[in-house]
This record gives sequence, C-alpha cells and structure tokens, in this order.
Amino acid sequence: MIRVKHLRKLYDDCLAVQDVSLEIQSGTVCGLVGKNGAGKTSTLRCLAGLIPPTDGQIEMAGFCPQSDPVSVKRLVAYVPDDPPLFDDLTVGQHLDFIAQLYGIRDHRCTAFALLERFELTRKYDAMTNSLSRGMRQKLAIACAYLTQPRILLLDEPLTGLDPPGIRCLLDSVRDFVRQGHVAIISSHLLAMIQDVCDEVCIMNEGSVHYHGPLKRLPEAFGTHTLEDAFFAATESMTPSAVG
Repeated sequence: MIRVKHLRKLYDDCLAVQDVSLEIQSGTVCGLVGKNGAGKTSTLRCLAGLIPPTDGQIEMAGFCPQSDPVSVKRLVAYVPDDPPLFDDLTVGQHLDFIAQLYGIRDHRCTAFALLERFELTRKYDAMTNSLSRGMRQKLAIACAYLTQPRILLLDEPLTGLDPPGIRCLLDSVRDFVRQGHVAIISSHLLAMIQDVCDEVCIMNEGSVHYHGPLKRLPEAFGTHTLEDAFFAATESMTPSAVG
C-alpha cells in the first residue's frame, strides 16, 4: 500500500509538488497523468526515496523513505524514462550485479525467465551500449522485477518500445498486481492508461485534480473517456474531489 499525505516538493523558488495526498491499495495499477511539468516525476522520485520531500508524509509498504530508506529501496523498484545503465556491463552482468546488490541468491533461473519474457535472451552477452532504446528499457524493467519488489514505479516506461514490447510490459504489470502488489505508471498515452489501470491520478501544476477509479470518471467529469476527463481536469484551476 502507498500512503501520501500533504506531499510538497520545492526546488529553490519553484514549487513542483503541492499538497498531494494519495492512498493506493494493494492489488492496484494506478495511472499517473498530467501535462509536462505537472509534478509527476518529482512525485515518483519522492515516493522512491531518491529525493527528499520538502514537507509531507510518505509510507511505502509500511516504511517511510526518509526514516527507513534501505527498507523502501528493497521493496520499491523505480524505473525512470531514461534508465541509467552501465555501458561497460553486458545484459547478463547487469542482472548479476543487481542480484549481488540486493543479496538475491540463486537468481539465474529468475533472471533467464525475465530475459525470455522480454525477448532479451539472445542479447545476454551484448554490451548495453549496443542495445536499442527499447531494449535498454526492457533490461531496466527486467532488473526491477528481479529485485522482487512490492511496489513498482514506472515513469514513461513505453518510450522506445515496439508494439510487442508494449504488450509484454503491460501484461507483466497486470501479473505483478495480481500478486497483491502496487504499480504506478506515469504516461502521456491516455488510451493505454485507461486500458491497463484500475484508477487514475490526474495532476496539474503540482496538484492532484482527480484521484479515483476509472469507473467514476462519468460521475466526476460526465465522460467515459480518460482523454476527455484529462482535459476537463487540467483546464480547471480548481482540483476536483478525490474519488
């Protein structure tokens, strides 16, 4: 479960996130959408414990990123839109390194299953600097799954993926939450968010303008489509009621 209360993130004199409160239950895929600069990435980085919030409280699977950062990093996997990989390591060495870092024993069986799922088996000995943009993205996601997280945070994960890669990733997220875990996907692809997510969080200018189940969009905005709800929420200066 994810609990966020009155999250605020200030960069010098720029307020990126203001008074964000969320609660996302286990077994849920939540879509995080908003215009460029809405505060989505800053929110995810605060949840992952990569940057400290200016104010507010965060609880990730029962742990606070500020008071217990090691526990949070063991339970939360964050994949940014341009994942930093080591160019001097092969695909296989990346998985070995992650396993060693997280103290995962006998990881090879799981690692090869992930490589097969994401169609990277034939690239096992390839250096990461030789991979395409989409393959690098899939490797980062495979490394995230190898850590066996309880919470998965994906920031624009579909960048560079071809249609089979997109389908594979979305199927993997569905399988992940069926195990009682939580996933947040930030994306501008609204049709994809509506297809794969149980609920949506719409941000605008650092604030949450709607958070709730997709099935409540007609009640909140008078529309069944996320695209229409997105424009209604982001064109309004007043946050809507949280669903």
